[in-house]
Amino acid sequence: MDTEQSIYVLLSDTGTLFTRLIKWYTGDPMNHASIAFDDRLTEVFSFGRRNPDNPFIGGFVEEDLGGKLFGNASCQLYRCTVSKQAYDRMVRHVEEMRGRKHQFKYNLWGLLCVMMNVRLERRNAYFCSQFVASVFEKNGCAILGKPAALVTPGDLAASPSLRLVYQGHIRQLTQPLPVTG
Repeated sequence: MDTEQSIYVLLSDTGTLFTRLIKWYTGDPMNHASIAFDDRLTEVFSFGRRNPDNPFIGGFVEEDLGGKLFGNASCQLYRCTVSKQAYDRMVRHVEEMRGRKHQFKYNLWGLLCVMMNVRLERRNAYFCSQFVASVFEKNGCAILGKPAALVTPGDLAASPSLRLVYQGHIRQLTQPLPVTG
């Protein structure tokens, strides 16, 4: 019997200069996307700053929601229900990337191309929302009708496959989320 599992998409606004520029351009309240596989958000993955103090070196990251970068961040947390098999594939996919994390780069060129609606896919390079959308897409669970290389955090928020389960400050995400309809 196939049971369903929940995957979480965390959209956030850290208020950094780079995210303020993204927010100014998109008009969306949230400008960073991450993915997690448990309701406690014990491990949250994305593409962003490898060092919170250096915005110029980015890649695959395991985010520290209690750290300096996210200290005053606001967020929206979404849940997506997938089959157990899809969940397992997605977890394996991210774990495989985690094992090779130093081979990945931040796809700044791809992010700039999104502004012109030009799809740019680079080997081992992602921007945050591209990474999140690609984890779904590459594992048979596409949640949007557009390629991952063109997905913005606002697109993720508008996905009919994602259900908003929390909105507020990241620091308040300390308890397990209630399971509702």
